[in-house]
Amino acid sequence: MLKYTLKRLLAFIPMIIAISLIAFIISINAPGDPVESLTKAAGNEGGAEKQSGTAKKDKQKLRKKWGLDLPLFYFSVSDMASCDTLYKVQDRDQRENLERLIHEFGNWSAVNKYYKSLLELQKEQQNIDIESMCKQDTTLDKNKVNEALNQIGFNIVGLLEENKKELVNGKYEILDKLISAETYFPELISPYKLVVKKRESLSKKSTKWKTYIPSINWYGINSQYHWWVFGDLFHSKEAKRKGIIRGDFGVSYKDSQPIKNKIWDKVGISFTLSLLSILIAYLISLPIGIYSAYKKDSKIDKGISLVLFMLYSLPSFFVGTVLLLFFANPDTLLWFPESGIKDPINYNPDWSIFNWERIQHQLPYLVLPLITYTYSSFAFLSRIMRVGMIEIVSQDYIRTARAKGLSENKVILKHALRNSLLPIITVFAAIFPMCVGGSIIIEVIFSIPGMGTEMFNAILNYDYPMIIAFFTLIGFLTMIGYLVADLLYAVVDPRISYK
Repeated sequence: MLKYTLKRLLAFIPMIIAISLIAFIISINAPGDPVESLTKAAGNEGGAEKQSGTAKKDKQKLRKKWGLDLPLFYFSVSDMASCDTLYKVQDRDQRENLERLIHEFGNWSAVNKYYKSLLELQKEQQNIDIESMCKQDTTLDKNKVNEALNQIGFNIVGLLEENKKELVNGKYEILDKLISAETYFPELISPYKLVVKKRESLSKKSTKWKTYIPSINWYGINSQYHWWVFGDLFHSKEAKRKGIIRGDFGVSYKDSQPIKNKIWDKVGISFTLSLLSILIAYLISLPIGIYSAYKKDSKIDKGISLVLFMLYSLPSFFVGTVLLLFFANPDTLLWFPESGIKDPINYNPDWSIFNWERIQHQLPYLVLPLITYTYSSFAFLSRIMRVGMIEIVSQDYIRTARAKGLSENKVILKHALRNSLLPIITVFAAIFPMCVGGSIIIEVIFSIPGMGTEMFNAILNYDYPMIIAFFTLIGFLTMIGYLVADLLYAVVDPRISYK
């Protein structure tokens, strides 16, 4: 079995690589710019003063810190017309626009000159001082001048970022009217003419044939994916990021806090609740399933099936709400606390996990959530146990055991039970990852600060690194769950041997 386990663990390597690749692809294609999100989070923490003082250089430092200024992967497959350093363009919309222009005209040199002329025009527009203009010429209306300058800036940004040809042409028509000898900004005429000239040269110098010739660009380990998975292995002491292989999932877009610091406490809460609910469900469901199989087609069996079916048909959010309404409500019965997992005033953080005072303190908070977690599992697990037991009981070796004069308890519990546990173990492999994920609906209803609530908040706040960390963790635990299930097969069924 040890040899089999080692083989399965080695097989995890390509599966983990596949999970990391999928997670990485999702993260890089998520809407928005990570640096912008982190900057907003820092601005929210530091107030408007800090937010307004965030400069372009600060964003560049953030990009370098998190490896966002690197190429995406170890290599890229493109065409002869493309630029192998296009990843250095920070703005995603501008980068996509440049890719469109390269694909349309097939000449990176001409596209690059056009792009630089647009940046120069934008720089000139941003350097214009309206206050000085209005002081020198008192006939100017400051509001109209400011509006015209803002329109020019808006359309320049549109030319830099817009990847639709028809909209680009519309912006040129507007700029033709705003930038002329009769307008307020004669200093923009010369750089604008250069932009128009470079735009016209794109069609004249088009080499679209280059887009049909494939090209491979090699970047090596100095790539975003390598940093994301492994971090900076060569400078581990000073590394800004250690990689997911060492438990570093980056920082949250919501509050700029390291995800590894936020996630483990939440995982512990969800794991405890889910594990307790699974243990309770198995301890109750297995005897019910065995008894129903033993009393097959009797009135008791039919009655148990009806009750369990009714429980299974009730949605968890409904049951949780009803339990809160009747048993955590001052107007009805205030038997249990209505939310949370502890009293912040009376709870002692120095209590150990198995401290009896801690158990007494937290037990009332767990009763209603555990009922909500567990009740629907009774029908599912007991039905699986019943079907498995009925199938085993009809086997020849069970009839032989009875013919030998063994008691019914020994026949059922010793001979039939072990072999009928195989379907239950299979179900456990699928349930195991839920121990970490928890239940979003139940944790939100009972205000439990676990992974379910954290995931709900991450989705609402578009906190993609947290979502990706959750996705990666669940994928890894799913593999562990199936490995544990395979090993348990050999434990309960002596006919299965991994040699």
